[in-house]
Amino acid sequence: MADELEISLRTFYRDIADLITDGVPIRGEAGIGYVLGEGYDLPPLMFSADELEAVMLGLRWVMRRGDKDLRRAAQDSVAKIGAILPKDLKPSLFDAGLLAPPQFVTFNDKVDVATIRRAIREQRKVALRYADESGSETERKIWPIAISYFDAQRLIVGWCEMRNDFRHFRTDRMIAAEVLGCEAGVRHLVVTLGLEAYRVGRRRPAGHFSDHARHVTGAVFTVDGGRTAG
Repeated sequence: MADELEISLRTFYRDIADLITDGVPIRGEAGIGYVLGEGYDLPPLMFSADELEAVMLGLRWVMRRGDKDLRRAAQDSVAKIGAILPKDLKPSLFDAGLLAPPQFVTFNDKVDVATIRRAIREQRKVALRYADESGSETERKIWPIAISYFDAQRLIVGWCEMRNDFRHFRTDRMIAAEVLGCEAGVRHLVVTLGLEAYRVGRRRPAGHFSDHARHVTGAVFTVDGGRTAG
C-alpha cells in the first residue's frame, strides 16, 4: 500500500496509528499486516493529477465518439467528479491539456447504439435487419456481448443464430434493431463457453455446450473465430 500511495513505510505506519486513534476499527501491527473491521468503510481516496488527466482524456474521447446517451453521461461525469474535487485539483480535470481529436471520417448509425448497450447489460437477444457490404439485407437474431469503438465506426460482437457462429456487426449497416425477451441462462452459456474460444480463434466442439442450450436455441454452438457478418 505504501508503494501504491507513493509514501514511505514510516508515513504509512504513522497514518494507520492516527486512524486507530480516531476510532477506526483496524487490527494488526507493523511488519505483519492490518485488517479493517467488518462493517466499516473508509472514504474513497482522492484522485491524483495523473488519474484526473487519464479520466478526462477518456471522457473527452467518449464525448467525441460515443452515442448520444454516452456523450451526455460523459459530460455529467465530468460535472460530478469536478464537484467533489478540492480547489487545487480542479485544474487537473477541467484544464487538462490532453485532447481527443475530432472524427474526420464517420459512418452514421441508423439505429440507437444505446439500445444495444442496454441489451448487453440486460443479457437480452436482439433482432436485427442488417445489410452487408453489397447492400443485401438479412434478418438476424444475435446475442450481443460487446461493442468495439473505433475512430469512425462501431462493431457489435455477438453470437449470430443464423450463422451459428460469432460475428461482428457494423452499427452503420444495421437498418433496424429490436431488443427481445430475456433468456439469460442460454446467453450465459454462449458467453462463458464461447467467448474465450472467440478471443483466441480456437474451435470448440459442440459437446462443450449443453443439450439444453441446443434445444432452446435450435443451434449447435461451434466456434471458429469471429468474422464480420455475412
